[in-house]
Amino acid sequence: MRDSNVSKRLDGKVVIITGGASGIGEATAHLFANNGTRAVVIADIQDRLGQRVATSIGLHRCSYIHCDVTDEEQVKSLVEHTVQSYGRLDIMFSNAGVPSPTNQTILELSLISLDNLFAVNVRGMAACVKHAARAMVDGGVKGSIVCTASVAASFGSNRWTDYCMSKHAVVGLVRSASRQLGEYGIRVNCVSPSGLATPLLCKAYQIEGEEEVEKLFEPFTSLKGVGLKVKNVADAVLFLASDDSTFVTGHDLLVDGGYHPH
Repeated sequence: MRDSNVSKRLDGKVVIITGGASGIGEATAHLFANNGTRAVVIADIQDRLGQRVATSIGLHRCSYIHCDVTDEEQVKSLVEHTVQSYGRLDIMFSNAGVPSPTNQTILELSLISLDNLFAVNVRGMAACVKHAARAMVDGGVKGSIVCTASVAASFGSNRWTDYCMSKHAVVGLVRSASRQLGEYGIRVNCVSPSGLATPLLCKAYQIEGEEEVEKLFEPFTSLKGVGLKVKNVADAVLFLASDDSTFVTGHDLLVDGGYHPH
């Protein structure tokens, strides 16, 4: 039985979260479930972790589906399966993404690596927005689509050129889709965190633990004495997904502590 004191900001909503097996996606899945969702569908390629998250939330209200967002047919199938199972799609949190595999400066830029990264961060993101929007339009649902961008979308970078480019593309996608889908009452926004200790970031930086990541990014933030947690990003996603942001669309919500690169 659900605790009567638990908030119901997403009461009865059906949600898809890509990249939901770990990091920001996992934290958001738990937060959404605690805010009254009828169903949370976690999509990822990390099958063991994804199934574990679904089980921890409860298989009566959370399921896991293997989905590689670089394959549009898998994204389409994910959305269709969700609508067939639950009758509708209210919220798409398009969160799946990968970091640069190397420093990727422009002078040493590997276009093969760029293509691989763009396949997830840009092409995959576009596929998720496209098919979620189609399902919402077909179902007459005034839904909410939230994408994970990055503080890297607000600045240039001394390295990770391909990643920086990809996140700029996400913001462009959100701004364009929000204008096109507004006539259907569908809102499209993105959340842009600065660095935080997700498994992918820790692996990319070859460091371990929240404290090390926070020390790495602390010199670049205005807000001192506090580090960015996955919960902070999940809270921002909840705001954009819920009716608390009914008149917000095309917005890039920075969750960065006043990030300012040197």
